[in-house]
Amino acid sequence: MEKPLERTTPEPPRLTAGRPFPATRADALERLREFLPGASLYGSVRNRVSTHLKEVSRLSSAIRHRCILEEEIVDIVCARHGLDGAQKFVQEVAWRTYWKGWMESRPQVWRDYRKRVEWLEIHAPENILQRASALSSGRSGVAVMDSFAGQLRATGYLHNHARMWFASYWIHVERLPWELGAAFFFRNLLDADPASNTLGWRWVAGIQTPGKPYLVRRSNLEKHCAPEILADAAGMERLDDQRVSAAPLEQATAPEIQALESYPLVPPSISGRLGVWVHPDDCAVEFGPLRSLKPDAVGGFTSGRVYEKMGLSALRRNHLASVLTDAVHRAAGVWNCPGSCLDTENTASGIERWASQNALQTVVSFAPFTGPVGDTLSAVRRALEAHNIKLILLRREWDQSLFPLATAGFFPFWNRTQKVLKARADSLSRPKEDSLTKS
Repeated sequence: MEKPLERTTPEPPRLTAGRPFPATRADALERLREFLPGASLYGSVRNRVSTHLKEVSRLSSAIRHRCILEEEIVDIVCARHGLDGAQKFVQEVAWRTYWKGWMESRPQVWRDYRKRVEWLEIHAPENILQRASALSSGRSGVAVMDSFAGQLRATGYLHNHARMWFASYWIHVERLPWELGAAFFFRNLLDADPASNTLGWRWVAGIQTPGKPYLVRRSNLEKHCAPEILADAAGMERLDDQRVSAAPLEQATAPEIQALESYPLVPPSISGRLGVWVHPDDCAVEFGPLRSLKPDAVGGFTSGRVYEKMGLSALRRNHLASVLTDAVHRAAGVWNCPGSCLDTENTASGIERWASQNALQTVVSFAPFTGPVGDTLSAVRRALEAHNIKLILLRREWDQSLFPLATAGFFPFWNRTQKVLKARADSLSRPKEDSLTKS
């Protein structure tokens, strides 16, 4: 039975020192404003792992759900520092686009990973499952890794280096299946992205880049971690450089490459009652090609039952609800139409009921990516078609232009992406930073 989230969920909380990861667009813009002056220094401090996280932007969850768009961030940062002046930070934004583009043409990688997790959770030997549970609960016996596991569960965040070290420890020291570790991250990270998370774990394992695993090294932790993180040295000897060796993993078959799905960049002429579907892959629907529409309703859908089945942490479920609630309310305010954020049995049943109740003839949205939202598309289409409701999906120009460049490794992708970004920067009027005060 659907229940409107706006009646049961409070307004998304404002960004505070105790809640450092934005769940709303306003907070994401505020976080970017705070980070912007130091964006040019990011390359020299980003590897430092501290408890206060001042070296990183803390925008990853906002970028993952597109509370703020990648092109907005790049435009604003480049307007202030130039592409060369903030290249390392812009590269980090581009990494997420690269992973998405790579996965979009190889969706079987996501499906195989999900099937493998389901199989392992039922059929893996009990000692493997117990050890995976111990690591996830912060009971590995290696103090620094246990602190990382605790931080992840408590905050929904880990520094990128900490993610790499923990994943490497899981795979190459404990010899546990990488898929179970990736699932642990996916269930807890507020910025959990199907592409970045899955492919990042494959990379650490040495599957994404065959034969080149990432090995955790004690010397690396001692170089980059703040002293307080390593204050408890229990178990550190297990990470000694000479002791860690690559796990003997079976190399995966190279995934089949599929043609990228083609979507329009602008909506066609639409008549009749129109609704806009907001989903967690794009929570800035009022910015971009949909802006000129005049929808009769805006709808977003969560599913506590589905999230529970996926094992998402309560922290992550609450964050998703806050992100989506903010997106729906914000878009409905811009378009001056009813906005509904509903907790439903599943996405398809929620859209079907919402569209029927609002007598919609067309539903428009940005095409979701490979992952949980993309997995719902077939069911959503069937549900709407059963009521003669048309579904129109669009793709943002950023994705349409950069996804085709993700054909090999990141740096070939970056070399070509730089040319696109430089051309974009040259075409923009300055100062772009003004948008931080107008949004």
